[in-house]
Order: sequence, then structure tokens, then C-alpha cells
Amino acid sequence: MAQPPEEFVALPGSERPPLAGALAGAPEDGAVPVEVTVVLRPRTGGDPVAEVARRAAAPAPGPAALGRAAFAARHGADPGALERVAAYARARGLEVLGADPDRRSVRLRGPATAVGGAFGVELRRFDHPDGGYRGHAGPVALPRSLAAVVVAVLGLDDRPQARPRLSRMAVAPAAAGAAFTPPEVAALYAYPPGSTGQGQTIGLIELGGGYDPAGIAAYFSGLGLRAPDLTAVGVDGAANQPTGTPNGPDGEVQLDIEVAGAVAPGAALAVYFAPNTDAGFMDAVTTAIHDHQRAPAVLSISWGSAESTWSAAALTAFDAALADAALLGVTVCCAAGDQGSGDGVGDGLAHVDFPAASPHVLGCGGTSLAAAAGAITSEVVWNDASGATGGGVSAVFPLPAWQAGARVPPSANPGGHRGRGVPDVAGDADPVTGYRVQVDGQVLVFGGTSAVAPLWAGLVARLNAALGHPVGYLNPVLYPLAATQPVTRDITQGGNGAYRAAVGWDPCTGLGTPIGQRLLAALTKGPAPAVR
Repeated sequence: MAQPPEEFVALPGSERPPLAGALAGAPEDGAVPVEVTVVLRPRTGGDPVAEVARRAAAPAPGPAALGRAAFAARHGADPGALERVAAYARARGLEVLGADPDRRSVRLRGPATAVGGAFGVELRRFDHPDGGYRGHAGPVALPRSLAAVVVAVLGLDDRPQARPRLSRMAVAPAAAGAAFTPPEVAALYAYPPGSTGQGQTIGLIELGGGYDPAGIAAYFSGLGLRAPDLTAVGVDGAANQPTGTPNGPDGEVQLDIEVAGAVAPGAALAVYFAPNTDAGFMDAVTTAIHDHQRAPAVLSISWGSAESTWSAAALTAFDAALADAALLGVTVCCAAGDQGSGDGVGDGLAHVDFPAASPHVLGCGGTSLAAAAGAITSEVVWNDASGATGGGVSAVFPLPAWQAGARVPPSANPGGHRGRGVPDVAGDADPVTGYRVQVDGQVLVFGGTSAVAPLWAGLVARLNAALGHPVGYLNPVLYPLAATQPVTRDITQGGNGAYRAAVGWDPCTGLGTPIGQRLLAALTKGPAPAVR
């Protein structure tokens, strides 16, 4: 006797309202191919977020990362669950492009009608002033047995998920007397001179654009440096594809390469290119975290968007992947945003940027930096006509234990919610005092917290090389260190809109800007060196 079809149930947190100003149009062409990523829960008993919290309660500098085999046994997806998802997809006429237990994901492709039907939604076109996109109304639905093991289905909605966090100086570089080369910024921040990041790999996450190797080589030659060992890694069909327009994603890609490569000239760079969707972003990060070949020990992410622009399911899945990085000893540095405390949402409320809001990353805010004779003369919160550093209080993630003593204020929004404070640290981000770079053959000055994420990633690479092991999940170690010794330069002047700088941690520049030599000494428990 035939069994009745299994009941479909809604996947919690999978609803995604249309973009403001978007109008629903016709159903998506049923024959259009659609690719999605199904994210699964860890095997029974596995919870990377909970394990990170336990380990962070008693942090210890050193090689305390979880081994790959132990990670897979505790936190990988159950192989049987992966196969059930794959079998269901095949039965619904979808192609299984791949399944990865460590990344806890199954990648699928099929015509829009079949994909929508498999996940209980009708895929439609939406018209928007900034460009049309595919989306759906209501929650994703799955058979009850599968819904129990699935966290999110990403890629059904293909709106751009993130924006690059960079800002270009409005005047010609010849007039930019206050700007710096990346090595000059590293020197001002006292990066350890005995380490270049040799033997380390920095992973850069990019959601569009590209670079020309000859142009990159010319830039480094102008700095008197050897061009970095540079590898492009394609994810979900994306590739290194320069647009030839510096104001587009090329600016982000080449800024990241030139800052990270110049401040850590001994490190190799792996650039992970993915489509700018929730699925592409997630897949780029999980690919980098679990890249056994290149094995980056630090990632730089200069793309993001306000927490409110993500579905709850996507936030949960992405944050769990970032917890995986913390367990595996991979430091993740994320730009905190360039549109002040509102993060560009425009509703009059305060918002923080994700993934910088994740408690499993090092959120990087921005300052305006002035120097003379090789020493810092002034440093304040970046906030001017060009933009302002992001920062504030997460509406999604609770206050981590390691931030309990940082005096994180309540949210500036009505109700005064208390949550994870953003950012953790800062660096030069004002395009007026920004970075001299070369993008698509043009010498330009860029700023934005986009520059701060690779700046800190380069410092982490140099720390890793000097220590002989990855610093890994830095936050639980950094906060206690900063409370007892000057490993960062406290920024006490300025504000980003709803929040003001203050003595100690604040929601504009976090703990402050790096004093690299002192941070290295503290991590090795050595004496603090004198720094100008």
C-alpha cells in the first residue's frame, strides 16, 4: 500500500521580506536554472557555537585549535542526513552538485519550477530601482523529516546580499598629502618588524570584480616589494573577473590584496570569488575555512550588510560557520561598515553590520589618522562627509562572556536592548587619511573599514609567523590583555551617530587601534617594548 506524502513544515527563520521599494512581478521562468545551498545541522550532539563559548570561558594563547578530524567527528554533518537531502533532491528532479560534511552543506541545481516546488515556495521576479532579483513570499518548507536536520536553504533569493565597505577619496591623489601607503600605516601601528607573515596564507573573500596580475605586480614594485603569491579560487561558478571600473567591486578586491599583501609581504594570498548572494557569501566563507590545500589561518571579509537585511536562518547558518573557524584556529577579520550607526538602513534606528556582528569574528571599525615624522599625532573616530565607521549593539547576538567587562552600553534604539558590541578593534579608514593604492591601472586613495579588515588580517599573519602557531579566535584573549596592558591605542574622541567614543571599549572603535609589537609581546608573555 502506498504511503501518504510526508507533511511539509515551514523552516523557522526562512522568511525574507522584499527589499524596500520592490514590487512583485511575474513568476520566475520555470526553465531558468537555479542553484541553492542546503545547510544542515551538525551531527547529533554537535554544536560549534556552544563549544566555542565553553572554550572562550578559559582562553589560553597558543595552539588550542580543534583538529580537523576531531572537528569532523563532533561538528560535521551526519553522512546519513546528507544522503537523505541528496536523495530527496534527486527525487524532485534536481541535480546534486556536491555534498560536504565538514561544510555541512549540499549544493543543488535545477529548473526554477522544480527548485521552488522542492522547497515549498513560488519563485518570482521582483522589480527594484537598484535592479531586479528573484525571491519568494513566505517561508521555505520541507518534509518534516528533512526540516529536522536543515538549518537554511540559501540561494532561492538572489538579491545582492552585501556591499563592499570602501570609500574613495574625492580629490586627486596628488592633493592627498595626508594619505599613506599600507607599509607606512603598519609602521605607525608598530607591526612587529621581525615578522613578515612568512609561511602564512591570508584568505580574502570577494563577491565580485577581480584583479589583473600585472597591475598588482606593478603596484608592489612601486613599493619596493615582491608581489605576493596570489591565487584566485572560484566558488559557485564565480571567478576572477575584473570589470575595469575602480569604483566597482574591482576597487574592493584590489584594495584588499594591496593592503594585506603590503603589510604582510611574506604571506601568500588566496582570493575566494563567489556570487553576491546569501548562498555565494556563505559558500565562499565555508570554502575558505575548510580549504585543506591553501589552509588560510586568517580571513579578511570587507563585505557586509545590516543584520536586518538577512533572514534569521541565514544569520544562524553563517554564524555557525564562523564558529567553525574559531574552533579550527582561523581568525576572521570583518569590516564594521562605512555608514555610521545606521548602517545605511535609513529607518532612523541604529543597526550593526553582519558578519562583523558575529561574536566569532574580529569586528574592525575605522578612525581618521594623522601622523608626522613617523609617529601618530592624532587619531579620532572616522566620521566626515565621506562616511563614518559602523558600530553599535547587535539586535541578534547576545553579549559574549569575554565582552562582559567592556561596559557595552544598551542599544541606542527604543527598549535599550543589550547584546554583542561592535566593533572589537579599529584602524585607519578615513579616505582623507587613507591608503594609496592602484586599481585598474589608476593610482587612487581609498579608505573605509574595507581597508581595516585586511590591515588587521596582515597583522594576524605576522603574529602567527612570529609565534609559530595561529592566534586563532583572538577575541577571548584580546579583551583581557587590553584590560591590563596597552596592546591597543584607545580612541576617545568622536562619534558615529548614535554612539560616542569613550575611555576603554566603545561602539565606534572598540578597544582601539593596534600596537603590534606590544600585542606580540603580550601574546608571548614578554616585556612590553617601547613604541613611539
